[in-house]
Amino acid sequence: MPADAPQTELLNVTPKGLSRASTILHRGGLVALPTETVYGLAGDARNPAAVAAIFAAKGRPAHNPLIVHVADMDAALELAQLDPTARKLAQAFWPGALTLVAPLRDGHGLAPAVTAGLDTVALRMPAHPAAQALLAEFGGPVAAPSANPSGRISPTTPAHVMAGLSGRIAAVLDGGACAVGVESTIIGTDASGRAVVLRAGGISPEMMAGVLGYSPAPTQTTAITAPGQLASHYAPRASVRLNASAPEAHEVWIGFGAACTGADFTLSPKGDLAEAAAKLFAVLHLADATGRPIAVAPVPEHGLGLAINDRLRRAAAPR
Repeated sequence: MPADAPQTELLNVTPKGLSRASTILHRGGLVALPTETVYGLAGDARNPAAVAAIFAAKGRPAHNPLIVHVADMDAALELAQLDPTARKLAQAFWPGALTLVAPLRDGHGLAPAVTAGLDTVALRMPAHPAAQALLAEFGGPVAAPSANPSGRISPTTPAHVMAGLSGRIAAVLDGGACAVGVESTIIGTDASGRAVVLRAGGISPEMMAGVLGYSPAPTQTTAITAPGQLASHYAPRASVRLNASAPEAHEVWIGFGAACTGADFTLSPKGDLAEAAAKLFAVLHLADATGRPIAVAPVPEHGLGLAINDRLRRAAAPR
């Protein structure tokens, strides 16, 4: 960090801290805020300069759109047109780890860079009480991708945020460790109005099947239609090898389940997918700090395992 870089404030979730964070947002500054999934880098979604600052702080490609976080359904409906499928999912899973991609409403007022030129916007209502409190205090929508340098491991603690963005952003609102640990599920709809998964996340297809009567399938398009779809993403500095039943001599091994007793780190010693999701990015940070290549044990491809494997494949993708 340059000697003349501004100091990033660490704010507590108190009336004073929330007021300070809101003031920063109103002035066009950036605040990392906790959500139940990961920490997000929040800026006023209506302020072009603030949105540009998000892209600059992260080094994020301009063609990668941002998720807009809102306080309630009324705020969402001011920005987008939610079809019956989206409304049904919102009723079931908002506030929570679900992002809905929907057509923009005329007069939405969002900065153009938020949607990266698309005619849709990705909307989420976070459940974390600190995020809800800041959105209420601020009184408007915030654009908030993960609070980390673009393409790197997502942050699930304030320390992760400070390690990647200290000196680049105004403040971090300290809400402790994130409970879910992987980003939100992103859902769009196809031409027939059926839900499709644009990014696997904290809400599994099995959970949505109980609401929709069917399990949404992954989208077939390769175009970027929502945040978090870059092939290489969530990546450590070290190389990552997947489905490793044992490590090679030079590797650090991340285990999953009781069979991986010799692992250097474990996502879940008892093979619990919820525990593995919550620990995924924290464990990747620890493994990356060793400076050695990373090997990861197999993780089942169902439930939250879909989101875990999605992140691991992107972490292991060529860069």
